[in-house]
Amino acid sequence: MENTLERPSPPVHALLTDGATVRVRQAVPEDHAAVLRMYRRMSPESLRLRFFSTGSRNEQRAADRVCTGGRPGERALLAEAGGGEIAGIAEYHADPALPARAEVALAVADEWHHRGVGTLLLEHLVDAARSDGLEALTAEALSENYPVLRVFADLGLPLTRRFDGPEVHVTVRLSRDEDYLAALDARGRTADVASMEPLLRPRSVVVIGAGRRPGSVGRAILRNLRAGGFTGRVHAVNPHAQVIERLPCHAAVSDLPGPPELAVVAVPCAAVPSVAEECGRCGVRALLVVTSGLDASQAAALRAACRRYGMRLVGPNCLGLANTEQGIRLDATFAARGPLPGTAGVAAQSGGVGIALLGGLSRLGIGVSSFVSLGDKYDVSGNDLLQWWEGDGRTGLAVLHLESFGNPRAFSRTARRVGHRMPVLTVDAGRSEAGRRAAASHTAAAATPTMTRQALFTQAGIIATRSLGELLDAMALLHSQPLPTGDSVVVVTNAGGAGVLAADACSEAGLRIRPPEPGLAADLAAVLPDGATVGNPVDATAAVSEEELRACLDRLAAHRDVDAVLGVFVPTALAAATGDDLVRALTHSPGRASVTTAAVLLEQPARVELLAADADGTVPAFADPQDAARALAYAVTYARWRARPRAEAAEPPGADTGRARAEVASWLAAHPEGGWLDPTACARLLGYYGIPQIAWEWVCDEDAAVAAARRLAGPRGRAVLKAHWPGLVHKTAEGALRLDLQGDDEVRGAYRDLAARFGEKLSGVVVQPQASPVLELVAGAVQDEVFGPLVLFGQGGTATDVLADHAARLAPLTTYDVDDLITSPRCARLLSGHPGAAPVDLGALEQLLLRLSRMACDLPQLAEADLNPVVASPDGVTALDARIRLVPRHAHDPYLRRLR
Repeated sequence: MENTLERPSPPVHALLTDGATVRVRQAVPEDHAAVLRMYRRMSPESLRLRFFSTGSRNEQRAADRVCTGGRPGERALLAEAGGGEIAGIAEYHADPALPARAEVALAVADEWHHRGVGTLLLEHLVDAARSDGLEALTAEALSENYPVLRVFADLGLPLTRRFDGPEVHVTVRLSRDEDYLAALDARGRTADVASMEPLLRPRSVVVIGAGRRPGSVGRAILRNLRAGGFTGRVHAVNPHAQVIERLPCHAAVSDLPGPPELAVVAVPCAAVPSVAEECGRCGVRALLVVTSGLDASQAAALRAACRRYGMRLVGPNCLGLANTEQGIRLDATFAARGPLPGTAGVAAQSGGVGIALLGGLSRLGIGVSSFVSLGDKYDVSGNDLLQWWEGDGRTGLAVLHLESFGNPRAFSRTARRVGHRMPVLTVDAGRSEAGRRAAASHTAAAATPTMTRQALFTQAGIIATRSLGELLDAMALLHSQPLPTGDSVVVVTNAGGAGVLAADACSEAGLRIRPPEPGLAADLAAVLPDGATVGNPVDATAAVSEEELRACLDRLAAHRDVDAVLGVFVPTALAAATGDDLVRALTHSPGRASVTTAAVLLEQPARVELLAADADGTVPAFADPQDAARALAYAVTYARWRARPRAEAAEPPGADTGRARAEVASWLAAHPEGGWLDPTACARLLGYYGIPQIAWEWVCDEDAAVAAARRLAGPRGRAVLKAHWPGLVHKTAEGALRLDLQGDDEVRGAYRDLAARFGEKLSGVVVQPQASPVLELVAGAVQDEVFGPLVLFGQGGTATDVLADHAARLAPLTTYDVDDLITSPRCARLLSGHPGAAPVDLGALEQLLLRLSRMACDLPQLAEADLNPVVASPDGVTALDARIRLVPRHAHDPYLRRLR
């Protein structure tokens, strides 16, 4: 077991069930008096349930044990409230007879009961126990101690109970499966939403820094609060004014008649920390800081005040926030126009982007349910807003503009859950950022931040558009239309040339434009005028009447092979003369609501509009067929993702995680700075995960090289020699590779050449049989500092960097992720075979990627693993070359509840 003195749990802040904040940290000897004070304030009944008896010696012994400072095999965690008060204690002590187990004890101060303190402490204690190599925690409780027994039962971990008279013996297995993660999600969501209530549903707001100048930010926010009809109380703080916006001003927050729930801070940078401190002392529950330009010390003081007093924080450097809920009507922004009430939840880091989104959603008539300008995102993040929108009962579209991710894995998990209820959309900003090149392997070089971010979006089902215009296009379609059930689109037009443009746009967007089957074609021909072309596009001609077009559209909407209809119309004199309205035929078709429907109106001045339709619905109309096609493609991709059954991470059989971790620990003990493994250690580590490697031998002289070549390649086969020295990565570039060697003389000469070329830095040579010329791939894994483990796959060999044909997914991989990973690169079509080449063994390739995923998740010290080339054939896959780099790093559970 690991010595906890060497790895104390870092202090973190986390939310309780009611949204309050506590600090979870390891107990130290200096806590003795505070711990003893907590025990002595507990009621006699609480003490009896905790210690099975009463008496002051129990409290003294318990405080002594908790505050040892952390001996080997022991952990003691405290939940500390803002004023330093101890709210709860959780501890474990290893069982000497069963090293993989420890006995846990839990105590919560009486005044903190029923707020989730014990559950939160146990979550963190479970995480610490896993880090220390424990497999189970045991506990003893009186059978009448229902609250403690309920805490253990509700953890979400496998649990057994054994009754022994008045006592219950509980054993909790520390497996971390989907049930446990789902339980963490549920508890985190409850706490998070409760903590957001003072921000988005405050009963009172104070604006601190409401200026006397009409153009000041604070005054603009105060004006918007009043103009928007906020239903709660509004106060203003300005020591230099008596009245602002017809409101009496107070000199300080402490002068208010009672503590407001939300404080809007619009004061100069230097005053922000002291204002935050005053707000905390007065009982304010949440801060919205619009001030920009805080330096490092000011930022740290602001964060510290918010954590000390349990205040949630939006900003700093932000536009504000709004909630259009009828019973709230909160507009705490300095935007020029208030948000239109509606169904889109919007969170944006950039104030300018936020204003643009608010304007676009208002123009379209979609409106917003709530809006938060995240700014510098010291605390409240996109993850918080997703959880709020998930349960607010008003939001139908979740819209995010994020420039950074604090906890991408927790965000991805939340987005995946929310995405099964409503579309989650974002703009994939920063795509042109130069790829990271700090690490030397092909895998690490290919894993750019853009690729990593896009992997997160894809796996979480997030609709990531390339521009704000595309974002509004997609929102217009998703807001107004049912999701398509497939990718088959029929284009209907009254102008053949415009229909061709739309068909091209759909094909380029990855949608299918198939001619209607004969029965449908006959039905369409029967209702359209003479001269109509019943293909795809359906050219109804300029002579089509409104009635004929409606009949055509109804037949398309009712057909099983049609997933979406795109009407492309231009105004004509014929329609004008007869009074026919072709757009009305589309928007008021009786069958419209049963199929995804959109229009392209080439003379429309706006990029996208929502047209009024029957039954109080709307239909999106685009000015350009490419915009319409891209919006449809986003909807199709999202519908496919949403239709997939939810999958858990796939676990490949036969992985020897214990030996792999021991190997890594041993190697890093000898190389504490980290580095590249030698071929022997690399092969051992890959072997623990069953990753197939070509046969090879390590030699240090020419005679051994000749003998190894004979054994591996046979008398008539060909061999490969690879020079090695510590730090060597790119063998071809260094001239350290000799291929196609046949016979003893060629092998001997190649070895001599390598020895002469590299001299004393040569530590040895790897001998392998020459592989048959087959498809060369690259597979690997990297540990991203922000996103965690990432698995990469694509075209391999010497051309891997030139062709840059790669895809990536965040580990752990599900079976869907593996399928996406294999089919995404352009080289994927070669895997299924082509003239002269049989299909490769896709099952073996899937297993290889799953084993890489498992290895990357098991070993946080694995900075990068690069298998290049991997040869794929009908008989399986084999890594011909492998490189692994380790760095000293400890595992960090991204799903453990903690605040930023």
